[in-house]
Amino acid sequence: MAQTLSRFLWSVSSALCEDVNTPRALTVSLLLKYGEYGQLFNLKIDPAHYCDPEQFFKDNFVTELLRKLDIEVPGIDRKQVAKDAFFASEAQCYRTNVRLRRFNDGGPFEGSSDLAIDDFLSSVRKIISEILGPVPRDIRPRHGPGATFNDRGKRTTVPDKMSSRPTITKSARCILPLWEETAWSRELVRERSNISDPLTVQGNRFTTVPKDATKFRGICIEPSLNVFYQLGVGDHLKDRLRLAGIDLREGQQLHRTVACSASITGSHATIDLSNASDTVSYQLVKRLLPTMWFELLDSLRSPSTFLDGKWYRLEKFSSMGNGYTFELESLIFSAVAQAVAEKEASSSSLGRGIYVYGDDIIVPTEIAKGVLSALRYLGFTPNPRKTFLTGLFRESCGGDFFAGKPVRAHYVKEDPSEPQHYIKLANGLLRVVNDHFGACSGARFHKRARFKCLDALPARIRKLRGPESLGDLVIHDPDFSGNFRERNGCGFVLGLMPQSEPTPWNHWTPGVVLASALLGQPDVGPTARGSIAGYRIGLVSILERPKDSHVTPDLCEFNDPVFRRLLKRLATKESVLGF
Repeated sequence: MAQTLSRFLWSVSSALCEDVNTPRALTVSLLLKYGEYGQLFNLKIDPAHYCDPEQFFKDNFVTELLRKLDIEVPGIDRKQVAKDAFFASEAQCYRTNVRLRRFNDGGPFEGSSDLAIDDFLSSVRKIISEILGPVPRDIRPRHGPGATFNDRGKRTTVPDKMSSRPTITKSARCILPLWEETAWSRELVRERSNISDPLTVQGNRFTTVPKDATKFRGICIEPSLNVFYQLGVGDHLKDRLRLAGIDLREGQQLHRTVACSASITGSHATIDLSNASDTVSYQLVKRLLPTMWFELLDSLRSPSTFLDGKWYRLEKFSSMGNGYTFELESLIFSAVAQAVAEKEASSSSLGRGIYVYGDDIIVPTEIAKGVLSALRYLGFTPNPRKTFLTGLFRESCGGDFFAGKPVRAHYVKEDPSEPQHYIKLANGLLRVVNDHFGACSGARFHKRARFKCLDALPARIRKLRGPESLGDLVIHDPDFSGNFRERNGCGFVLGLMPQSEPTPWNHWTPGVVLASALLGQPDVGPTARGSIAGYRIGLVSILERPKDSHVTPDLCEFNDPVFRRLLKRLATKESVLGF
């Protein structure tokens, strides 16, 4: 059933549009007024139509604010959009597989152009081989935080997964001798021998997660033993890529820095691909990876997907949900860009000039067209909304920059209904304006919308002010002196803190507890992913002092009795928020 915006969010959005006061803001305001959500969420903005970063920032702000809202829009079946995208990606991979199969079979080639392509693919394969090195002698498998083929809902903690019957694909059963040496396997054999033989399944299962107001994102949930070892392979790939200068653990900030600089100098282009992980075709991976590496990854992948009661044999190599997909696509895109740079003899394009983080690709501008051509031939589709070769705008890894100025909007992903939602929205509105104009700019067009968020909070929560470094535990305010306490050099503020409830270890057998401990699980017990029991006003330690020099020195160090008494008082029912 279609939903409408809450009165609160409608009021905040309308106030922002009125105070931005541009033609685009008027358009958004009218669409809000008449409930034309389909048009609103499909509204686009093109930075090429702007020459002033401030004007673009304001129009981008009002255009993008609600686009990622999780809401049902009349006439849009978001789950069906995700399913249609799955089949479209499969069709795209099929065409790529047909096109590339002859390069794996040694021909027949059709003229000199095929020979040139085969030579290029050999160059990419050589680069990949140098990055990967030999197949590892040892892999450190691990569990992820999410679901597996048979582990669903809240029963997806590590001990839950090790207490249920494992699932595995036929091709991955070759790893069972390794798995049988683990504490996980030994515990199942000893305590639950009836489920100790892994269940063989054909592949993964398709599901969807919210992406924005117009579509869901399709993901595939892998069998438990497959993803256990996929994640281990993915970690090894991360390490190998880092040695080659591609940092997938800390690379996002580097991408933003390079994108910011490129929006001024034009030295680099930013490239983004549509459905990148779903369009890495089987024949492409077979052609580009060394044989033993291909066989390892091929044995762990899911060859089929279960969707709407049917099994579909996959044309893609792996999907989002596979434990090494992110690293594999990063490896391929990096090698393709380097091969193009070598082919075009661009020394400035090699080494530090190429940055890859998943499908966020940054390359020197002089080779950008060559990289795009190669990616298209290999079956990928550049996203025109997020690919920028010229002009003053660059975008990568969540950073949007126009002539060196941050211009990324704040995205509302859920209709606010509880205090933590209002705080998050108030902070988001302030943060993006401060990022663009500076904290001391005096910009006011966002303030009425922000005050509406603060007015929706109970008075006691409205006092929880603190520095931006604490995230959404506090309301961002440079003057948080009224919420600051200091003694013996320790500073604290009160914040709205999420409370999770770990499940005690006595829910599982001692063998499962031991196996979980060997994988680094916490002493207090596992916490189900996304499980927040509520929010509590509590103390947060900080290092900085508020701008106002007046502070109240009535709190002391963590081991001080006064501090402990205050904590005890905060733990009473009066300090626990009932939402």
